[in-house]
Amino acid sequence: MKQRKLSILFMVLACVVSIMLLVGCTGGTSGSGSNTTDNSDTASGAGGTTTTTQSNSNASTKVTKLIVGFDQDFPPYGYIGNDGKFTGFDLDCAKEVCKRLGWEVEYKPINWDAKDLELSSGAIDCIWNGFTIEGRESDYTFTEPYMDNSQVIVVRKDSGITTLDDLKDKIVMAQADSAALHLLEPGGDQEELAKTFKKVQTVPDYNSAFLELESGSVDAVAMDLPVAKFQIAGKEALFTILEKDQLSSEHYGVGFLKGNLELRDQVQKTLKEMFADGTIKTICQKYSDQGISYDMWILIP
Repeated sequence: MKQRKLSILFMVLACVVSIMLLVGCTGGTSGSGSNTTDNSDTASGAGGTTTTTQSNSNASTKVTKLIVGFDQDFPPYGYIGNDGKFTGFDLDCAKEVCKRLGWEVEYKPINWDAKDLELSSGAIDCIWNGFTIEGRESDYTFTEPYMDNSQVIVVRKDSGITTLDDLKDKIVMAQADSAALHLLEPGGDQEELAKTFKKVQTVPDYNSAFLELESGSVDAVAMDLPVAKFQIAGKEALFTILEKDQLSSEHYGVGFLKGNLELRDQVQKTLKEMFADGTIKTICQKYSDQGISYDMWILIP
């Protein structure tokens, strides 16, 4: 009986050893299917947004792209042309910068009052669209100023308004989160003037503002001088600019995420090179009938 029990025990042990050996031989095999990996990787580098696509053969393709955030209703700096394509002074400058640096450029229209979220989320690499530096210095990393600008008031020619004092008890409109609006808000340089108005209203874009002005719903629009000139071109009999009584003088710069000095420096250096070789003058002349003057350019080597 004892001998029979030992025989059974030896048989059990032999089975266990066989199973362990079998598992050891086959446990490292993944089967007959092919290995799979994540085929895409996106990262933000000094030259804008770099997208890398990788296949199973480990070959890779890299595309370096600068995503430019802009207001598509802000002519002549950025807008939709008659051909339905994005165009404008700032967009042309951005395109030439990217061409020289070997980058792809992507124009991304944004809601102006959501520009901070677009930039901080990485949806855009910069804000390049008549972007006023003054009052925003601590919020962005800017290039050196490249363009002079003024904030002005536009009124209907038959309104009888000829000076800022005439705006007392009047309704004045400005684009949401614009430099003009900030001037008129509490703490702005024209806060006291704004207190004399009946009301300050905001609007998403200046095309809508001019419709309101033409209809008489508002008495005046506060805005950038070149944009004002673009808007009233051919309509001088209807609108006028209070150019001798301006709200402020300011400057435009390209805005990047705070601390992104490397990308800022590459763009700034290229813009200076474009001025030196006459390219900026050529782009200014292209938009000279839209309120852009070469004399307004101030970024020089």
